[in-house]
Amino acid sequence: MILAFSAIFCYNFSMYVELIGYLCSLLVIISMLMTSVVKLRIINTCGCIIFVIYALLINSIPTAITNACLIVINLYNLFRLFKNVRKYSIVKLPPSDSFVRFFLDAHERDMKQFYPVINKNLVYDYTCLICHDTNPVGLFLAKTGEDGVLNLHIAYTIPSYRDSSVEKYLLNWLTNEKVKKLVAVNFTEGHKKYLKKSGFTEENGNLVKKI
Repeated sequence: MILAFSAIFCYNFSMYVELIGYLCSLLVIISMLMTSVVKLRIINTCGCIIFVIYALLINSIPTAITNACLIVINLYNLFRLFKNVRKYSIVKLPPSDSFVRFFLDAHERDMKQFYPVINKNLVYDYTCLICHDTNPVGLFLAKTGEDGVLNLHIAYTIPSYRDSSVEKYLLNWLTNEKVKKLVAVNFTEGHKKYLKKSGFTEENGNLVKKI
């Protein structure tokens, strides 16, 4: 009886340990799929923590040490990412600027995840490249409405800069431009959820954000 109980316990324990191993492997794989460096580091850290637990359960000290080192590396890089405040600048360009067309062409496929209409011929009142140092990392296209309203057509950021820092800078810049309200007029259903999380609310069938 005792032997049977011990055998069942050992079987269940080894099964749970194996599941932990699959879980940490899955998290590490998912982290590699992230386009955002911050998300990659966070998810990878979670996977490494579980990997350390798994390694200790199976008595694999080298695996535990390796993943513990990866945790330290991830945390160090996350600290650097959050400590170093990125400095941005906005360059206002004519709607027909050739580089704006180049940027739209280069990132059109990714943009269509968020914006179903990429109108390259529409004349915008705001045609702005958002730059980090001298590198263009985002595009802002909008048309002016009445009483400080700005109709937002595209506010796009390249994947490696999607950590909300561009969004915060852009909102501060728009405040200095005397913009009182943003009205999103171009978005996919998936992007609609993000806009709502960012403070946009539905108003008369539109998504609106007061700034």
